Amino acid sequence: MEAILSFIHTNLQMFYIVILSIFLGIEVISRVPAVLHTPLMSGANAIHGVIIIGAIIVMGEADSGNYTALFLGFIAVIVGTLNVVGGFVVTDRMLEMFKSSKKK
Repeated sequence: MEAILSFIHTNLQMFYIVILSIFLGIEVISRVPAVLHTPLMSGANAIHGVIIIGAIIVMGEADSGNYTALFLGFIAVIVGTLNVVGGFVVTDRMLEMFKSSKKK
């Protein structure tokens, strides 16, 4: 328990940034009109490719005994990949709505 408290104490500024980012994200997303939400989110999900690359780099640079870094990197790769694929699926479905149907 003391190790967790010392980690929080040494990284207190990072916790503040994460908490403020959560509140800022909620405010920004809640003010986006519904018409723009799908195109913006599908584009933003594609940006998660950067997270995938960063997670792969973290996993490659981590020591083989550092299970925390390896586990968090693995989870980041999985979640980032799901988000990228989901963003492209949403974009594809959205673009299908604008195609004209051809009658034979």
